[in-house]
Amino acid sequence: MLIKFPDGHTLVAVSGGADSVALLCMLHDEGRNIEALHCNFHLRGDESNRDEQFVTRLCERLNIPLHIKHFDTLTYAKEKGISIEMAARELRYQWFEDMRRQQKAEYIAVAHHRDDQAETVLLNLIRGTGLRGLGGMKVQHGHIIRPLLNTSKSDILNYLTSIGQDYVTDSSNMEREAQRNSIRLDVIPLLKQLNPKAVEHICEAANRVNEALPYYLRGIDNSADLTPTTLHERLQGCGFTATQEADMLKENRTGALFESETHRVVRNRGKLIVEEKKEITQPQLQQQVIEVDDALAWLKKQELTTDIAYLDADKLPSTEFAIRHPRTGDRFQPYGMNGKSRLVSDFLTDKKLSLLEKERQWLVCCNNHIVWVAGLRINHLYRVTEKTRRILVLKVEQ
Repeated sequence: MLIKFPDGHTLVAVSGGADSVALLCMLHDEGRNIEALHCNFHLRGDESNRDEQFVTRLCERLNIPLHIKHFDTLTYAKEKGISIEMAARELRYQWFEDMRRQQKAEYIAVAHHRDDQAETVLLNLIRGTGLRGLGGMKVQHGHIIRPLLNTSKSDILNYLTSIGQDYVTDSSNMEREAQRNSIRLDVIPLLKQLNPKAVEHICEAANRVNEALPYYLRGIDNSADLTPTTLHERLQGCGFTATQEADMLKENRTGALFESETHRVVRNRGKLIVEEKKEITQPQLQQQVIEVDDALAWLKKQELTTDIAYLDADKLPSTEFAIRHPRTGDRFQPYGMNGKSRLVSDFLTDKKLSLLEKERQWLVCCNNHIVWVAGLRINHLYRVTEKTRRILVLKVEQ
């Protein structure tokens, strides 16, 4: 009945309802290393306190450590300008993560089941959704796991009956003000009249979407053949507006840049490259001078990696180095080009670096002479030759 997941310290969200009680009992029976979490949102008066007392007694009987958190949900919702349902969700998951870190747990187990999954898919559909929404909830999302996601409500109730375990019922689940409740109470029963396996088939379709989505997104990543739908899926969670997404498809100019609060997208040779905004930190430069008798023979024995450069120490104008980004007009003589210098900007363009990659490029300079375009090419003037007797080893550490 449970979806298997690796052993690890797990916090179990327990409301006192049938689903979470069943999850707690199943994990307990498996001998899992678990602790229970219970939220009292103080939204249902005595009923909220009844639920807390029930969970407390259950955990005492099973000898499971219990953590309880009280929330002023109404005040939080008013301050944030959000619905009570959204407020409860935010408070719940924020506390869950705080407790996971505090207790050094690996997972937070929640009791969403197959019927919840069908409701979620339908809810996403009527609100408008992309492919991710059609996939509904995931078995694992970060540290959140849903071991019951492929289990039906009826199987959960049958399990509780078989072990003689009672549970509490949330009276607010019968109120139709919430869209999810209306789907549960009205839409799902109607669909089951049309096909008794409607819930099962909806969830099977969601599973197929989730299985295919990673391969689908991998195929369209940086693709020149994006459509509005594939681009929207690629940029889910990146904070771009529909207008920006439309402009990305219209603008074919290399270097065109689009920004949200968290991400940047740049057009590069017909493709769109997506990057999360991160602070660029200057790397550290390690240097060492090695005296040799046969420089070329020594060099052949070294591991050649992009973060290490080998230069003739006696050709360099100084032992002082600076690291900086390229500037307009920068020139150097790429290794292998005897007597010819090039603009660094042209060199990077020939290397097919995008605008974002050019912004992150570092130059190692000595007395304002570029000696190394880090990770790409040294300056030919400072190369190691058969006449070299002292080799300067430069290493960039990010």
